[in-house]
Amino acid sequence: MVSTRFANRVRSRLGPVGRAVARTKVSPNALTVAGLLLNVGVAAVIASGNLILGGVLVLIAGAFDALDGAVARATGQTSAFGGFLDSTVDRYSEAVVFAGLLIYLTRTDAGTIPVLLTYATIVGSLMISYTRSKAEAIGIRGDVGVAQRLERVVILAVALLISQPVWGLWLLAILTHITAVHRIVHVWWVTRDAGSGTST
Repeated sequence: MVSTRFANRVRSRLGPVGRAVARTKVSPNALTVAGLLLNVGVAAVIASGNLILGGVLVLIAGAFDALDGAVARATGQTSAFGGFLDSTVDRYSEAVVFAGLLIYLTRTDAGTIPVLLTYATIVGSLMISYTRSKAEAIGIRGDVGVAQRLERVVILAVALLISQPVWGLWLLAILTHITAVHRIVHVWWVTRDAGSGTST
């Protein structure tokens, strides 16, 4: 996918930055938590109604999210828990930003539809993460689909920068669920000949 290739390229170029930050002795897990706090600040800016600044900060926070991984690779501090924490905190970070947008929408009396779109986007984003996790747990590549993390960040940022958050929500609500369904179909396609299956 485009975002996967682009993300890999960004990671390779973050190497020098990761090594520079590593000299400060800040741990990757501390950066992960700092990223969450940064996103709380982004949510507060959006909730206050400053959408253009919010859009800029969404892009900055999105770039910051990759810094913990760069530091972990530079210092050799990669770990199973670090990867788990990073993925978990990313979900909280994304949800808190949409919570800020939800507050803005309710304060401006945007109506029921934008609120429902926000809810649908949050659910869709969580399902993207969940389907990837479950796919990879059974040994299948799960990073397929058109609305991965990078695309979602860019769509939200652009929508805020042009002060049209509802347009962005329509796009995100649709694309996140298309991506989740794509992953379900992908896993079914890969496993159908093998006759494998799991239940919860």
